[in-house]
Amino acid sequence: MGSVFIDALLGADRPVIMELKPRSAQGEDLFRGRSPAEIVARYEAAGAPCLSVVTGRWFGGDTALLAEVVRRTGLPVLQKDFLTNSGQLRAARGLGASAVLLTAAVLPKAALARLAREALRLGLTPFIEVASVAEVEALPSCEGCVVAVNNRDIRNRERGDADTGRSGRLLPAVRRTGTGCPVSASGIDDPRVAAGLLSAGYGGLLVGTHLLRAEGLESWCEEVDRLRGVLPGPGRGG
Repeated sequence: MGSVFIDALLGADRPVIMELKPRSAQGEDLFRGRSPAEIVARYEAAGAPCLSVVTGRWFGGDTALLAEVVRRTGLPVLQKDFLTNSGQLRAARGLGASAVLLTAAVLPKAALARLAREALRLGLTPFIEVASVAEVEALPSCEGCVVAVNNRDIRNRERGDADTGRSGRLLPAVRRTGTGCPVSASGIDDPRVAAGLLSAGYGGLLVGTHLLRAEGLESWCEEVDRLRGVLPGPGRGG
């Protein structure tokens, strides 16, 4: 059985997972009075193939936000939180998520492998987040999974500067996991960096804070398209 999340991302003209996150790592209000419905509509108009919803309390999220976003869109949705047990996976499926975050830094190797298998059995795509070569090399077989390189450090709640070069350094190791969908996540704001990561071989990007702050979301997307030499399809601007 295929992954609707991966298929949507890899088949997109603009393979950017656009994220809803109420607060930044520094506590900034990222919604700025906008409703989730307004943000979802904005992302859909910009050609987002998938959405990500942060339900973690660090960033002001909760599962009610996930449920509302799922109600507002037909796009595949990723739940981003520190999920650590099977009950949370079943709850994510019940809320309508298509993919779930599994963070290598907080899960023992055996637990990560078990949860990835359980997610796949439930019809959820494991979105496995890594930040080092050691974490990548400890992964189980990742066929049917997304492997996402986090360009920030969760040990300081992602409050430090992003290192997008990490994605470039880890890509060869990520490819060896068997994933068909490597993703670069977090700290991506410069269109040149975004285009470079996609051209290097990433199947998609996850961008949250920058898109929520951006006044010109469509112009940012168009600049990424231009730098990649890709023309978006009908109805997607350009």
